[in-house]
Parts: sequence; structure tokens; C-alpha cells
Amino acid sequence: MILRDLLRVLGSSDRRKGRNLTNEEAYKAFRTILDGSESEIRIGAFLIAMRWKGVTVEELTGFARAARDLATLPCTEVPGVVCICPPLDGYDERPPLEVAAGLVAAGAGVRVLLLTDRGVPPRRGLTGASVLDHLQVGVCWDPAEAEGLVRELGFAAVAASGMLPALLELRRVRGEVGVRTALSTVEKLIVPPTASIVLGAQNGPVLGTAVETMAGLGHPSGIAVQGIAGGVIPTLKKRTRGIELAGRNQVPLTIDPADFGLALHENPELPMYGPPEEGRGSGDNPMLVRAAGDLVDAVLKRELGPARNATLLGAAIVLKAVGRVLTLAEGVDAAVTSLESGAALTVLEKLREQRAR
Repeated sequence: MILRDLLRVLGSSDRRKGRNLTNEEAYKAFRTILDGSESEIRIGAFLIAMRWKGVTVEELTGFARAARDLATLPCTEVPGVVCICPPLDGYDERPPLEVAAGLVAAGAGVRVLLLTDRGVPPRRGLTGASVLDHLQVGVCWDPAEAEGLVRELGFAAVAASGMLPALLELRRVRGEVGVRTALSTVEKLIVPPTASIVLGAQNGPVLGTAVETMAGLGHPSGIAVQGIAGGVIPTLKKRTRGIELAGRNQVPLTIDPADFGLALHENPELPMYGPPEEGRGSGDNPMLVRAAGDLVDAVLKRELGPARNATLLGAAIVLKAVGRVLTLAEGVDAAVTSLESGAALTVLEKLREQRAR
């Protein structure tokens, strides 16, 4: 019943007669979506209406508050944690190098929680969860297990649907809708509000909305970045836009790989194995998963190439977001040290040992 009333508020038949939702209305809407009391048809209609209208900061913060209140969040009392939040529906042709960037940042001495999942519509793309499985590390479905790994080893990957199982019930709706909706943003924000955050944002005017939402949710610091395919890894071919949140201040950020000697004419890519089967995505392709996992492994073993350069930039952003370094240049230097000293690879090996017990 709540969504039916709010659809009238949105003015789904006439934009001129509608208005944006208040923070509390948005909160109630997502509570009712997540608690299973609304029909799939009405949920789909609401998500499409929000996409058509455009989502405001007030609405996104309300949606995210509802999701967080129903989720089991790890690391809420662990100091110095930085959460890496890429698109959870993954990538079609790009490797999820946020895995490598997170391990490099952990090797540089920060506590990293990577948010991931697998099989998420509409893209069902390649994500860190599948890559970590290939690396014999795996993703944590239990938030308590993820927190333990962050405390002990400095790195863990946690499944969003492990923290909030209600997301699994929405996959059918998202698959039928077939386009990204507010859910694609909200699920990236299911992280402890005490943590710093690195958030991937799609191209367009959404970058400011992303960082204002981070601020509205109370994060002490963070960076929203328009990386490759909406992820957190900057392109190597040109400048990447970002905005840094530092306390109450929002500072524009430009990541130019040429400034650090990391510019190349190509970005990291995966081999092409033909279009995915109907109803399946890149994340369902074992050859792509293997190729992405091998690429991350090669980066950690100090192999030169686009993947290494992109990982260094991504790790530098993570280190700056959590305050480990003051500048991106210092972040790149720290990331290089983590890689060249073997510290990042050591984190991966310890994770493998831990998971094998």
C-alpha cells in the first residue's frame, strides 16, 4: 500500500503533477520493498518511476538508511576501515581490478572491506566475488567472518546479499526491469557509516549526487570516482573525474595517469569469448573468470602492463580516501612499495591460508 500511495506522489502519469520524495518517504518506501510486503509488479513500477524522474540526494539517503537498518553490517566498530564500492552487477569486458587495488592498499597498511556479489541483474557481469573464488580466497557471506578477516589480515570481501538477504528476493524484478535503477546505487552503500568509502559512479552528472549522499549518510571521508565502466579504477587513457569528501568539505579531484608516469593508450581488457548466452552474463563465463583471476594474480606478482598501472591508481585512491596519504602521488608511491616488496601478495597468501583452515 505504501508504494501505491508514493507512486501517486511521484506523479507517474504526469511529471508536472509529481514531486520528489522526502527522506522519510524514501525510507519507508525501501523498508516496504525490502520486507517483502509489496508485489513484484508494484516494486518494478516504483523503480522505473524513480529512474524516469531522477533520484535526489534526499531519496538516496533515505533508501540507503532503510537498507542499512535491515542489514547486518561488519566493521561498525573497527577503526580505520575503507570500503571499496564498485558496481555490484559487474563488468562485461573489464577485469574487476578493485580486488587487486584493495589487496595492494591492504599491503600498504590499511584495513580494506570490498563490497561485492555475484549474479546481480541486470548485467550479471564479472565481479570481484568470482575472481576471489578463482584465487582460492572466496567472498564472505557471513559479515562476522568478514570483520574477523579485516581485523586480522587487513582485507576481506563481503557479499551485499550476505549482509542483506532481501536483495536476493529482488533479483527477479531487477532482471525483468532490465535497466539499472536506484537499487544499483543503494546496494553499493550497504557499508558501515563509520568507514571511509571509495564509490564508483557512472558517467554524467551523478558524481555530485554520489558524494553528497556519502556526506548525508555520515561518512567521515571518501572519494566518489567515475572510473572505467562506472567502477573505482581510473582510465589510463585520459583524466578521470572524482570528488573527495573530507569532513564537511567536498573537493574536486582529477586523476591524470600521466602525472604519475602511468598513462597508456589502452586500458586493461579481457579476452573475447563471444556474447553471453541468453539470460546469462560475463560473470557466468568460467573462461572470463579464469582470465580475470589470472590477471589479478599477475599484477600481485609484479608483472608489468595496463593492469598493474590501473591497480596502482586505484590503490592510490583507496589510500587517499582513508587518510593513509595526503596526495595521490604519495598514494602511488605507497602502492608501488606494497607491490614491489611483496606485501600485497603476502596479504593474498595469508587469506588463502585462512580460508583453507
